[in-house]
Amino acid sequence: MDVFARRRRRVLEQIDGVLVVPAQPLALRNNDVQHEYRQDSDVHYLAGFDEPESVLVLTTRHPKHRFVMFVRPRDPDREAWDGVRAGVDGAMGHHGADAAFPIGELAQRLPEYLTGASRLYYRLGRERAFDDALLAAVAAVRGRGRTPQTWPTEIVDPATVVHEMRLRKDDEEIASMRRAAEITRDAHLGAMHLAAPGRWEYEIEALIREVFRKNGSERPAYAPIVGSGPNATVLHYRTNNRKLEAGDLLLIDAGCEYDYYASDVTRTFPVNGTFSRAQRKIYETVLEAQTAAIAAIRPGATLEEVHDVTVSVIVAGLLSAGLLQGDPAKIIAEQSYRPYYMHRASHWIGMDVHDVGAYFASGKPRPLEPGMVLTVEPGIYVRHNDASVPAEFRGLGVRIEDDVLVTATGAKELTGDIPKTVDDVERACRA
Repeated sequence: MDVFARRRRRVLEQIDGVLVVPAQPLALRNNDVQHEYRQDSDVHYLAGFDEPESVLVLTTRHPKHRFVMFVRPRDPDREAWDGVRAGVDGAMGHHGADAAFPIGELAQRLPEYLTGASRLYYRLGRERAFDDALLAAVAAVRGRGRTPQTWPTEIVDPATVVHEMRLRKDDEEIASMRRAAEITRDAHLGAMHLAAPGRWEYEIEALIREVFRKNGSERPAYAPIVGSGPNATVLHYRTNNRKLEAGDLLLIDAGCEYDYYASDVTRTFPVNGTFSRAQRKIYETVLEAQTAAIAAIRPGATLEEVHDVTVSVIVAGLLSAGLLQGDPAKIIAEQSYRPYYMHRASHWIGMDVHDVGAYFASGKPRPLEPGMVLTVEPGIYVRHNDASVPAEFRGLGVRIEDDVLVTATGAKELTGDIPKTVDDVERACRA
């Protein structure tokens, strides 16, 4: 709990007022069955508290209480169905709250913590039901306007504080991400070994999920993408129900979540263990683009610069393969490469697979800093019905993705020990 306490202290040093963070709501799957619960990342980041129906309050204005929790009370009958709850005593004794109350008392007690604060840190517009409850508490304080007390007259998005903290990972966070990367490595290696003509995409997905769970991962960081043949050209393909055929490439985009931290990795490999000439040409272009982009990562660089590196290499490769014709500079300026490379090269990664943190500062791409973690994921996708390209390239989809930590001197691949050179991939497929 010392890690969470340290984070809360850092938040309190940066705010002047009251910060309110509600838990992720429960979501109904169908009838009376709920989706698997996963706590809001900000709640876990600040308290390590994973129960629904809870609210965190951090305040610089209360004379005694800096950290307050509203939680579900202990209930033996409900705990027999859903498991043990921390309750009010656990919120204070284990999670470090200065004060804790049953969640049913939120409407009654929250105005007390808003009184005296002119600034409220809260993310409006995310959860309408809680927006209404919070604004009702503000209205209750404002209604006492004939007293000398102040009330919130300014609402600030807490992302300006909490998400900026989350963007820069500390040693504990990086350790969790390294472990997530190790588990993800084992899953991808297992998939390379298992895949063969006649297997089904869902068999590969099942193995990946098994490896994640057997090694302590709570869940996948996102639904695994296992796309063979033409399915590899669909960016968010998730049906995973096609039979693998000889001559296919298999694109797997899968990463586990460990201790609330995500891994995000894509590997593409030949189902029969050997790249064809056309497959190898496209694959080596994507790998060259990724290698050059990772080499460009350093403090002071930007994600725009990293992306531009991938575009330059991919355009050159598409020209060499005959998939594009013309002047490279004009192709880049007009973005006529986008039918084959339509997404960005990078995004932040951390507790969320597409993690929080602003991409721009003062209207400009923000410079990279040590402790930031990003993906690098160039790709080339040739639709199966693209009659404008040679037949041998049609239906080929290749993406290579790794998680990269910005260091003081450059970059460190967290997932770089998963095979990705042509020789290493073919060797792993034959293992």
